[in-house]
Amino acid sequence: VQLQASGGGLVQAGGSLRLSCAPSGRTFSRYAVGWFRQTPGKEREFVGAISWSGATSYHADSVKGRFTISRDNAKNTVYLQMNSLKPEDTAVYYCAAVRSASSNYVYTSSGSYVYWGQGTQVTVSS
Repeated sequence: VQLQASGGGLVQAGGSLRLSCAPSGRTFSRYAVGWFRQTPGKEREFVGAISWSGATSYHADSVKGRFTISRDNAKNTVYLQMNSLKPEDTAVYYCAAVRSASSNYVYTSSGSYVYWGQGTQVTVSS
């Protein structure tokens, strides 16, 4: 499964962006999806995850209340809505997917994911 992440860019603090993640040539059905981010010299950090049904989602404490992960299985796309952005949110954001037997399970560990997108840069200026 090849994942395509898009929607990154440069935004001022307090602004919003919406990231999208879609597989190329394949359906996202039965794949749990997560978003992670990474800055130079740091480990990849969990941001949010959603089950393949969309019924369950989970967000890191650092983004809770500001970011929302969602999915539209009819459009075969997972989104990360990012509001009230802060300079510390600046990072390369990656989406990842894993086929899941459970429709409502979310995965928060990067090691649980099999497929990764190429990353999209988000830069928040102060």
